[in-house]
Amino acid sequence: VQLQASGGGLVQAGGSLRLSCAASGRTGSIYRMGWFRQAPGKEREFVSIINWSGRSGSSSDYADSVKGRFTIPRDNAKNTVYLQMNSLKPEDTAVYYCAADRRLGWSKFPHEYDYWGQGTLVTVSS
Repeated sequence: VQLQASGGGLVQAGGSLRLSCAASGRTGSIYRMGWFRQAPGKEREFVSIINWSGRSGSSSDYADSVKGRFTIPRDNAKNTVYLQMNSLKPEDTAVYYCAADRRLGWSKFPHEYDYWGQGTLVTVSS
């Protein structure tokens, strides 16, 4: 599985951005996909997760810091998951990574994801 993330950039506080993560390869084996972010000097942290396979229904979850502002829509036909980010804050500034894993279950821990995109930088100015 290969992941290609894109869509980062510079935006003012209160603005919006949409990140994309296109999956290729053995995408049928993916169970979950997630977005993580890493700010300078900080550890990589969970942002959002979505059930990709459709098994156990369609569900998603978010970090408390982004609930109500971010959503994680997907387009199965394009093998793409998005991160729609609204009402952005300076503290959202980070490199954002998409990740995927084939194992069943729900995880918010980076080490439980086997496949990673290259990261895309989001900078929110105040």
